[in-house]
Amino acid sequence: MTTALLSERILLEVAEHEGLVLEAYKCSAGVLTWGFGVTNASGHTVDRYDTTRGGQRSTIERAVEIFEWLLRTRYLPQVQAAFRGRELTEAQLAAALSFHWNTGAIQQASWVQSFVLGRRERAWAEFMNWSRPREIIDRRKVERALFFDGRWSQDGVVLIYDRVNPREPRNPVWSSAREIDIRDEVRAALTKAGRAA
Repeated sequence: MTTALLSERILLEVAEHEGLVLEAYKCSAGVLTWGFGVTNASGHTVDRYDTTRGGQRSTIERAVEIFEWLLRTRYLPQVQAAFRGRELTEAQLAAALSFHWNTGAIQQASWVQSFVLGRRERAWAEFMNWSRPREIIDRRKVERALFFDGRWSQDGVVLIYDRVNPREPRNPVWSSAREIDIRDEVRAALTKAGRAA
């Protein structure tokens, strides 16, 4: 069965695809979002970070802590169930978690079913069925390369967007992006969760 432990490497891989915003903003679909792509539907109320409605910006540490907690308690069990106990490598687990974190559709993805049935080439092709909107294509290619070829892309550095437009639409100010290293925060979150590897 897939290991129940989330590693530093896995957390960093998924985080790198997301970017980080410390106050609530509206994503391209108009959904209130915070942190590493967390929405209320993820299992953590993000309204508390809406600074236009009395909420507070969070710290980087808090965003990483919630990210780890959600991956471990909500997303990891769903990924494990989708692969029905099949042994996954660390790279495969990271790619599947990244895919599921982004789509929420690990149970419905045909590529997963094909992989479980041993149809590797078919699964490889079907992975790209989840390429909408077009902006997600590069992420899908990186996830696929990680799952099928073990090619990691993370280096501990994520983009943080320091400013959010205070008016509608509440998008991050894309020009406020800068790179930060979150390895220390990830290690601290894993230690706090009793999951340091």
